[in-house]
Amino acid sequence: MQMEIEVLRWFAQVADGMTVTEVAEIDRVSQPGVSRALARLDREMGTPLLQRSGRLLRPTRAGSVFKRHVDAMLHSLDDGYAAINELVDPETGTVTLTFQLSLGTWLVPGLISRFRETHPRVQFGLSESEDVLGSSLLSAGRTDLEFTASRPTDPDLHWQPLFSQPLVLAVPPGHHLAGHQEVSLSDAAEADFVMLRPSWTLRTLTDELCAAAGFEPRVAFEGDDLAVVRGFVAAGLGVAVVPGTDAEAAGSRVHGEQLIRLTDDDAHRDVGVAWSESRRLLPSAELFKEFVLGADLHFT
Repeated sequence: MQMEIEVLRWFAQVADGMTVTEVAEIDRVSQPGVSRALARLDREMGTPLLQRSGRLLRPTRAGSVFKRHVDAMLHSLDDGYAAINELVDPETGTVTLTFQLSLGTWLVPGLISRFRETHPRVQFGLSESEDVLGSSLLSAGRTDLEFTASRPTDPDLHWQPLFSQPLVLAVPPGHHLAGHQEVSLSDAAEADFVMLRPSWTLRTLTDELCAAAGFEPRVAFEGDDLAVVRGFVAAGLGVAVVPGTDAEAAGSRVHGEQLIRLTDDDAHRDVGVAWSESRRLLPSAELFKEFVLGADLHFT
């Protein structure tokens, strides 16, 4: 069995552009041994899988089809080896996380920093999610956990709320509302708004809050990056509804704009963590999930 797995790895490496000599040197076996194993694989499959092109072997049509399945099998097998290693020592695993961009500047790094104080050898793979794509990475099994303010629609995914995050009004310096500690959104009804595009959940929340306040916002600029939205506010080009954090308390100045607490009902968003109910998390990811669920997350 081990020999057959090695032969499949040799086939995949050669099909990816390595020479037989290079494969033999890496695995410390003889070059003729690798060549004989590849020839035996051809016989077992009943058709040539590789053909010579100059000094390299290139996959035939049959080889290209076969390689896709070999790659999938080897990846799955390697995942199995990793799972066994983590069962032996969950402190050396890798946790893959996806998160909304607005949570990646404070929540995610803060949690990872606290977690690694007691689990310093656990590694993390990070990726940002886009609201328009939903929880597609989580549904496809390409990430372990997702931090999101959008409740997933996939029934296979479990979403656990963590905290309610206030939404605040960002206004530029010199705005007539600057200096207020709290306002109603209706107080900004006549202002130009800087918004995320309609595909973003925060844009939907903002539109709903404005409708509840009795007006339709006059959108001066739209973008796909919350930092850009806030930059436009700081430059005096409009106001915006943005998430607030403990580090950016309402009434404070951040990068030039002032954040003002909103008194409107529903001026908040619920942030949670999601995972697949059908796919068992590896021990390191399970360890981090339990840490997150037990963390003291709140706003002052």
